[in-house]
Amino acid sequence: MRYGRIIGAALTLALLGAGLAGCSTNTQASGKIVAVGAENQYADVIRSIGGSQVKVTAILSNPNTDPHSFEASPKLASTLGSAQLVVRNGLGYDDWLTKLLKGTKTSDRTVISAQQVRHLPDSTKNPHLWYDPATMPAVATRIAAGLTKIRPAKKAYFAKNLATFTRSMSRYTDALATLKAAHPGLAVAATEPVANYLLDAVGADIKTPWSLQAAIMNGTDPSAQDSATQERLFTSREVNAFVYNEQVTSSLTTKYRKLAVAHGIPIVAVYETMPAGYGYVDWMVAEVHALQKAADSGTSTQKLAR
Repeated sequence: MRYGRIIGAALTLALLGAGLAGCSTNTQASGKIVAVGAENQYADVIRSIGGSQVKVTAILSNPNTDPHSFEASPKLASTLGSAQLVVRNGLGYDDWLTKLLKGTKTSDRTVISAQQVRHLPDSTKNPHLWYDPATMPAVATRIAAGLTKIRPAKKAYFAKNLATFTRSMSRYTDALATLKAAHPGLAVAATEPVANYLLDAVGADIKTPWSLQAAIMNGTDPSAQDSATQERLFTSREVNAFVYNEQVTSSLTTKYRKLAVAHGIPIVAVYETMPAGYGYVDWMVAEVHALQKAADSGTSTQKLAR
């Protein structure tokens, strides 16, 4: 699976260079709880709950690069060595983190996996859990509990922030409900299942074969039959939008994109890490609004930008 890739030499050098295996320095001069989000959307939720009590680092945070080409660094190993709380996605998406965590063992570090919080088996096909509106409220609840365990005196503070975050999620769920009511069974094509949980939530009809989505997600070539089916969705105008992973592209996905544009199918750009200038909830709402614009007026959102 493409999502577990990491350059082994870079990982080894990072851990050896940092010299952190088996040690930790969980005390920071700032007095803040040191936390790490494997992906910046999880880091953002940590900040939302931890507020002034946390110092948060996001490992994957650049929406303009392929998140699967990640390379470790001594600085990252050092950060993990002092982290008291780590939040990750799971489902093979960030398997590279497993080796890093083993190389920076601490006795009191809390690791939260969205996969485990959602009680999902390893066989779950789609790892992009942050698009599922049920994921982040559950992860946020676990984060609040983890932070409270580290700093019990701030229990009320974390609980208040959790309540605020939970209320803010209604902006996402309300946007989903509005789109679902306005365009039931919205027909869409996709390059990968990046935003499929969002699409499922609005009751969209995802016309692209799963086997094609899975092939592109895993870095392999789809079958000729699946590719022909995908192309026909555009040439015959069988879909109302093309949900396009803007962050991980190839000559094949670019070909599909050009074909969609040529036949007047609006593009909806989606991402695997949070675009610059957005918080998590703002990002999710922006994605729904982009899909709404495509359905309402055929307007493309080829990039999310602020």
